[in-house]
Amino acid sequence: MTASGPSADLSLVADIGGTNTRVALARGPQVDGDSVERFRNSEYAGIAPVIAAYLERHGVTDEEIGGVCVAGAGPVREGVVQLTNLDWRIDRAALASVLTAEKSAVLNDLQAQGHAIGQIAAENLVEVLPQPDHSPRAARLVVGLGTGFNACPVFETENGRFVPPSEAGHVALPVSVPGLVAILDRIGDSHGFPSVEEVLSGRGVCTLHKALHGTRAAAADIMAGMEARDAQALETGRLFVQVMGHVIGDLALGHLPFAGISLVGGVTRAFAPWLDEFGFAEAFRDKGRFSEFMEQFGVQVVTDDYAALTGCASFLAKL
Repeated sequence: MTASGPSADLSLVADIGGTNTRVALARGPQVDGDSVERFRNSEYAGIAPVIAAYLERHGVTDEEIGGVCVAGAGPVREGVVQLTNLDWRIDRAALASVLTAEKSAVLNDLQAQGHAIGQIAAENLVEVLPQPDHSPRAARLVVGLGTGFNACPVFETENGRFVPPSEAGHVALPVSVPGLVAILDRIGDSHGFPSVEEVLSGRGVCTLHKALHGTRAAAADIMAGMEARDAQALETGRLFVQVMGHVIGDLALGHLPFAGISLVGGVTRAFAPWLDEFGFAEAFRDKGRFSEFMEQFGVQVVTDDYAALTGCASFLAKL
């Protein structure tokens, strides 16, 4: 996508994860797939130099950008996001240092994923559990497993879509998962708190493996071990999926997403082929007398790695 002059509908969108930042150009709610570029966060001091580098590489000037929306993996409050797994703080002042766009927004990365729901191509959606019929105003839920973990509800209101921010990855792990209670004392953050993110994330796979077997292994090696049917790797993978099912089931009861649950993120995609074998559905629906009730929630995996960019563009187009 190129621009020949000032254009109010040309915007810049960015998705900042714990490891990488993806940046793209968009017109209205449509992201130009050819303009997507990935930056390693460790090579930059913040979002401003990333945006500056992107504009220079793509031959776009500040004056040509009419809007900017950035999604970050961290808690958002009053338009400011402090990334959880990266020492970056993003607010409109940081964006204004490189852009003079009339419209600007800062979202949590899962909020952006929520705004993308309904605009993702069917070939980028993989059904895990069938979706029953639902009303147009039914809530949805987006759950992300990547460098960290988070989830947020999606509400369709008379005034448009509302996606509130959340930090669901930092609540306590459920004690009802068989096999997890015995190793909880080996799982915890820097303060010893056994949060959901300490298991359901990229580093969490490694933490869980060490807690079970006493040896540390890279997540990629554990996944390769699962493919090779290594007993220890399979045990780690199975417990990971069991925890995943129980946690997402708890979130479903908390938000009642009758329009479905969308699972996003790199770790989600890596485990997607294993969900059936390792009993995700059974763990998800294991809610005692509410087990049958859980059949009302469909689950799908989003395989589009750029969905958050689409969500940013969609949100910005409605401002």
